[in-house]
Amino acid sequence: MPKKLVRVTPAKLNTWADCPRRFRMAYLDRPSPPRGGAWAHNTLGAVVHNALKALFDLPAQRRTPEQAVALLHRQWKNDGFRDAEQAGVYRDRAVGWVRDYVTELDTSIEPVGIERWVSTPTSKIVAEGRVDRIDLRDGELVIVDYKTGRHALTVDDARGSQALALYALAARRTLRKPCTRVELHHLPTGAVSVWEHTEESLGRHVSRAEEAADELRLATDTLEAGGDPEILFPPRTGNQCTWCDFRRSCPEGQRAAPSLDPWALLAP
Repeated sequence: MPKKLVRVTPAKLNTWADCPRRFRMAYLDRPSPPRGGAWAHNTLGAVVHNALKALFDLPAQRRTPEQAVALLHRQWKNDGFRDAEQAGVYRDRAVGWVRDYVTELDTSIEPVGIERWVSTPTSKIVAEGRVDRIDLRDGELVIVDYKTGRHALTVDDARGSQALALYALAARRTLRKPCTRVELHHLPTGAVSVWEHTEESLGRHVSRAEEAADELRLATDTLEAGGDPEILFPPRTGNQCTWCDFRRSCPEGQRAAPSLDPWALLAP
């Protein structure tokens, strides 16, 4: 009897690669251990994403820089920031990012997907996830991923992103159109990093995803059969332990790296 396909998202695969224990706590333990509080850089990214989503929900003639700024103010939250003053500084930065981005954007385009869920099976997995934006250009789909992190991005980031590759394959199947181009739009710098995948490069990303899925399936099945969770899902410690949501439940992570203030990962 053929094995059931493993359903994976890029977030699940990244979590497994970063730390099997965190994967177990996030996706398998029930009830899940308590998570840490909000991080300011995540709040900032979510607000920008939500503002751009809301912008494309409007008719094309209303997609102006001024409207984008108004939507950002409407979406704004202070979660994770040190205080209202710090939140105000980064809100003003985000206003500039969004205004500049929309000023340069052809807002008359009608994306075929905004926060669109896409999915595709392979021989071993069902790869799925939610894409920030999917454009249709010259008859082909383009995957657009918004980024607001502190570091500028390069073509290598677009080429090496497993998430973008899996989104391209899933969008191709879901929307029944060709898709090889993926783009990272870094709003703080205005830079767009582009990669055109080939069937071979997409296949390499799928192979790596399937290998990870085999590993996590084996660990999960063994756990369900009564295996030791500490052996099957060991901690993988490192700098990432500073911002792990489950830090308070992981003594090894606490010893591996110091705790950070929730605003520490904001760009200075």
